[in-house]
Amino acid sequence: MCRSFLNYGVGMFAQYIGELAAIGTSVAFAFGSTLFTLSGRIIGSKLVNRTRLVIALLGVMLVHFLWFGDVLPNDAGFQPWFWLGVSGFVGLALGDGLLFQAFVMIGPRLSMLVFSLSPVLGAILAWVFLGETLSLQDILGIFITVAGIAMVVTERTGKPKNDETPDNTRHYIYGLLFALGGAFGQAGGQVLAKIGLANNFPTFSALLIRLIVATAIIWALTIAQKEVLSSYRNLRANPRAVGMLIVAALLGPIIGVWLSLVAIQNSPIGIATTLSSLTPIFLIPIAYYVFGDKVTKQAVIGTLIAVGGSTLLFF
Repeated sequence: MCRSFLNYGVGMFAQYIGELAAIGTSVAFAFGSTLFTLSGRIIGSKLVNRTRLVIALLGVMLVHFLWFGDVLPNDAGFQPWFWLGVSGFVGLALGDGLLFQAFVMIGPRLSMLVFSLSPVLGAILAWVFLGETLSLQDILGIFITVAGIAMVVTERTGKPKNDETPDNTRHYIYGLLFALGGAFGQAGGQVLAKIGLANNFPTFSALLIRLIVATAIIWALTIAQKEVLSSYRNLRANPRAVGMLIVAALLGPIIGVWLSLVAIQNSPIGIATTLSSLTPIFLIPIAYYVFGDKVTKQAVIGTLIAVGGSTLLFF
């Protein structure tokens, strides 16, 4: 009887492995963004972005070697390297750099909520530059997503509190703008990556190319700014932040991306993408317990509306 119950449980798990992997993607990015925030508040967002790219690159190179037998995608031609490289700079170096600064300024909950605009922005950019069509459902999803996010982010600016000052308000608005910049970077990077993924180019090899170029550009700028030694000293002086950064880098670019691929492979694309977009919802209790965020009913409802609106783009 125990064996039959175990077999039934395994069968149920296998049946919904795609959906479970998609939920796992949201959870991985929720905890990853929390750890990025904590480490960024210790060593700064610029150093977080520089270091996590190196960690992610080494991890993805190892997985690529185990998967394909090569450390580098040696069979990739010029076009994939060019478009995926530009995509890596726009999305991983520039976009994520802005997002990490938003983490430090306004926390992961609001940052990831604004960042959830990236599929909306991606759909608009693909419509403008790639000639993809926007259906009535897509347009409705865009409006619903924007309305939900606006419902959350205007809650504070529209209702000043006793401890609110012009400097705090300016800090809050700048944080929102950094998050919006991160969403634009993510959307632009995805559109550019789609060009580089032509002819069924392997997605994991594409991720590796994006990481290689983003890491090379970020550290070239670090060398040009003569900040390599100070970066090393900062990391050495803050081992706790480094530990959180390593875990966050593994959760996001490696585990999160891998789970998202498993989800897409084993469940309908609409369901997989929807369940993979639940990070802002998972961040509500995390932000409450870790950062002491006062999450109101309006914020919860607005988050649910925004996530619901973005999912309409994938059905």
